[in-house]
Amino acid sequence: MTQLQTFAAPAGRVLIALIFVMFGLNKIFSYGATAGWMDAIGVPGALLPVVILLEVLGGIAIIVGWQTRLIALALAGFSVLSALIFHANFADQNEMANFMKNVAIAGGFLFLVANGAGAYSLDNRKAAAAG
Repeated sequence: MTQLQTFAAPAGRVLIALIFVMFGLNKIFSYGATAGWMDAIGVPGALLPVVILLEVLGGIAIIVGWQTRLIALALAGFSVLSALIFHANFADQNEMANFMKNVAIAGGFLFLVANGAGAYSLDNRKAAAAG
């Protein structure tokens, strides 16, 4: 593994997951408004705790590289679902941009599914200890 790969893996995990941690925490602090918005879109606001847990804990898991392939697959699916449910109004350029952002994030997560966490991860540390 080259030195660039060694440092790109953890940096990439942090960069792709940080948005989920930040938005998940934001949902906690604006819980009522977020649940109301979800209800207005047609998604039960009762699902908000699951969304928050996935975003915050899933984001942290990706950052530290724990269960990376599984969590990345879940977050890729979540990103695509969010795009389809919340950002499919292509007449609005902002919504189209958010749709494409979610699709691009899903693509990044699929790279993690395919390649694993890489260096400086709990997954890699566990594999090294077992081998």
